[in-house]
Amino acid sequence: MTPGPVALPATVDSNGHGQLRLAHSIRSLRLRNGLSQRQLALRMSVPRTYVSKIENEKATPTLSSLERLAKALAVSVPDLLSGGERNRQEEVRELMEDPFVAEVLPYVSQLNGMQMSSILAQVRDLTVRPRRSA
Repeated sequence: MTPGPVALPATVDSNGHGQLRLAHSIRSLRLRNGLSQRQLALRMSVPRTYVSKIENEKATPTLSSLERLAKALAVSVPDLLSGGERNRQEEVRELMEDPFVAEVLPYVSQLNGMQMSSILAQVRDLTVRPRRSA
């Protein structure tokens, strides 16, 4: 049994033309991983200008490039094509299964706005740019 065609993320502009959102997806995932265009290009073994052209919709990646992009961004090709967007409920469920988050959750409601903002910024930094161990 052969798989069906892959649906690319698309939007329809005001003129009724379909427009791929792949460039936005790639840029979003690259930034989420804390990578520059140069770093992503090095991971893919392509020139930085190629990554720039893809993100600026001046070039369309080949299937081979999509596979290298996905690998470099640590996602699957379908996740890359969908922008890596996961269902919010799935993310919340995953978080709630984490023992540390479950333990800390009762205290979150006691934080003031500044404390909450500080903690969220720290968590975001940890998830966007994971620290490497020695």
